Amino acid sequence: MSFSFKRLLPHILVILGFVVLSLSYFSPVLQGKKIFQSDIMHYIGMAQQQKEFAKETGEQTYWTNSAFGGMPTYQLGAKYPHNYIKKLDLTLRFLPRPADYLFLYFIGFYILLLSLKVDLKLAALGALAFGFSTYLIIILGVGHNAKAHAIAYMPLVLAGIILTFQKKYILGFLLTTVALGLEIVTNHFQMTYYLLLLVLVLGLAYLIDAYRKKVLPHFFKSVGLLSIAAILAVGLNATNIMATQEYVKESTRGKSELTINPDGSPKEVTTGLNKDYITEYSYGILETFNLYIPKFMGGGNTEDVGKDSETYKAYINLGASPIEALEASRNAPMYWGKQPIVEAPAYVGAVIIFLFVFGLFLVKGRLKWWLVGGTILSLLLSYGKNLGFLTDFFIDYIPLYNKFRAVSSIQVILELCIPVLGIFALVRLFNDFQKDEEKLKALKYTVGITAGLALFFLLFKSALFDFESFRDDGYIQAYGQPFIDAIIEDRKSLMTTDTLRTLILVLLSAGTVYLFLKKKLSETLTVIVFTVLLLFDLVTVDRQYVNNDNFTSALSVDKPYQANDADKEILKDEGHFRVLDMSSEGQRKPGRAAYFHNSLFGYHAAKLGRANELLEFHVYKNNMNVLNMLNTKYIIAEEQGSIFPYTNTDANGNAWFVSELKQLTDANIEIKTLDSLNTKTKAVTTMSDFSSKSKVVTYQVDSTASIQLKEFQPNYLKYESDNSNNGLAVFSEIYYEHGWNAYIDGNLTRHLRVNYVLRALEIPKGNHTIEFKFEPQVVETGSTIAMASSAVFGILLLLGLFYTFKKKDN
Repeated sequence: MSFSFKRLLPHILVILGFVVLSLSYFSPVLQGKKIFQSDIMHYIGMAQQQKEFAKETGEQTYWTNSAFGGMPTYQLGAKYPHNYIKKLDLTLRFLPRPADYLFLYFIGFYILLLSLKVDLKLAALGALAFGFSTYLIIILGVGHNAKAHAIAYMPLVLAGIILTFQKKYILGFLLTTVALGLEIVTNHFQMTYYLLLLVLVLGLAYLIDAYRKKVLPHFFKSVGLLSIAAILAVGLNATNIMATQEYVKESTRGKSELTINPDGSPKEVTTGLNKDYITEYSYGILETFNLYIPKFMGGGNTEDVGKDSETYKAYINLGASPIEALEASRNAPMYWGKQPIVEAPAYVGAVIIFLFVFGLFLVKGRLKWWLVGGTILSLLLSYGKNLGFLTDFFIDYIPLYNKFRAVSSIQVILELCIPVLGIFALVRLFNDFQKDEEKLKALKYTVGITAGLALFFLLFKSALFDFESFRDDGYIQAYGQPFIDAIIEDRKSLMTTDTLRTLILVLLSAGTVYLFLKKKLSETLTVIVFTVLLLFDLVTVDRQYVNNDNFTSALSVDKPYQANDADKEILKDEGHFRVLDMSSEGQRKPGRAAYFHNSLFGYHAAKLGRANELLEFHVYKNNMNVLNMLNTKYIIAEEQGSIFPYTNTDANGNAWFVSELKQLTDANIEIKTLDSLNTKTKAVTTMSDFSSKSKVVTYQVDSTASIQLKEFQPNYLKYESDNSNNGLAVFSEIYYEHGWNAYIDGNLTRHLRVNYVLRALEIPKGNHTIEFKFEPQVVETGSTIAMASSAVFGILLLLGLFYTFKKKDN
């Protein structure tokens, strides 16, 4: 036992070091503060209703009415029965957020390098290089928590796969199952999909190697085991995967029935996202050098250039006071690339890229090629529309690629691969596989490439680049050409400063390697020097964008919205209705209205497709007929800085009987018909299988007919109807066939989709009780599969441990 503990002790100390570093970087969490994340602020607004429901009832609702008229909560943090892998994930994230994600970065990458048989010291160094990569820190600053979460488990999945190919079948199988289960539970399928692309590159490298070494049976045995692990990992997450798969078909990520745009022009027909939307955030080819020189293209959209800048002087010349000029200079438009928004450069690090290039010359075999292959594939795909032929091929022919946007984010793969090869350069430096002469030769080539590139940019930047941005025209119109000339000078200055910084770090790294080869530095001291260089390199850039200033009181993060006078007035009404927030604050913070009300707006990357189309065609154009049918009782308006609620007395209410239902031939006609349809008396549908075969069905509606909402929850509505005739009631609720069931007097009754998004129900004459219940079968089925998968994995885990210990005893 003491021997085992002695072996574990160094790893325990490393893990404790990761904890200390994670808490140190995000030290305000120790004071009870929380990081302000804009995306999380929007999420809090969107998820408030379901959280309140869970708090009040102790149950989960899988539907919310708080945003976009109503939508499932599957992509809003829904909690499912028997989701034991999620409980493991929560256990691993024991540190305060976002220190927990930084810790996961470190520990996952550390385990990956250990699985590759890297020395403990170098594995820890590699973990720092990965964890402090600028992009990985930036996404924590803006609130892309699910993305960070998924990235953190990527190395762990790779570790399990590699252990399996190393013939450590039991350990590899168990680790792959757990790690992939954790990866999927993060619920960021885009990052998981990118990981799959890297795994395919890895698998191809192992396949070629197995063919050359004539060990194909071992390869296919490993693939078989990994396939079973993948099936089990999917099973552990069955509910979320099945619910998401069901929902995505109805969301903006699925196929639309429309073939026209809101302006009437033809629409690109696709089974996924629009190509322009997918490639909106395409990494500029020239921006590649941001990976090596942080502010090569100015840094983020706005940068603090300080009092000594040309920008500051330009503001003074425009008549600004020193205080005004200084404040404006803290948000100077330095970025001159072509992406719409860039919070910060995706800086990987001059030191680790130096080591990566060094590794290109020293490292041999399949490891090098899957890492280089993953890096190149990631970089080329991140260019998006700037490398159109490759991107178009992937969008058109590679399954599921067209379901995801912001293609530049695939660079997370190179941000994983580059540190691995960089650390293996040090492994090769320290071992005796190659002679010192070969290592010196590799060092010369590396310095020539890395230092030479930096020197080239220092000398010829003005001849190579104009430093102009597509946004500059607006500043010229507002402030004149001299102002932009000043901005351009500061852009040049930022490039010069950071290129010089990179050159110095490269020379220091090269000097460290040279001194080791000349026996002037020991291996341990060399690792220490590289640790200092790497931390200085990355952390100093990271802190420019995510630092203590990003933290605020826990209360302001947990409750980011305060009710204004309009909200308070609306909240006095305890009825069930919708709110349209047209105030400037509501437009800036689209999740704000959802925090307090049932809003027509919201913030989500995968809205219900039909609801989003209704917004684009009608709500954004203030079509009152459509607003009325959605029971928009209040409109939050703003006039001369004053925010007030406008009461829409023409809203249709919660439900009403109509005199006519007309069947239309396609979705284009249906959504256009809403331009002039009197939604109080008529309804339209494209559902071809409703009870009547007539194109127009009429109903007799007299003045005594009524239908009243008596009870409402996010997942339950109860009405009472009184009608002397058979009738068709339209409900101001979003139609979603996968879960909403209608009951008349307790009997399940089929309901229709009308007016493009609403529900309708044929109700017999007389007095009746109508109920709508959200009862998604997918949750029940998925939970059963998750429970069974957990049981199977538990048995396999016990058998694996029993076999391992028995083998060790023998």
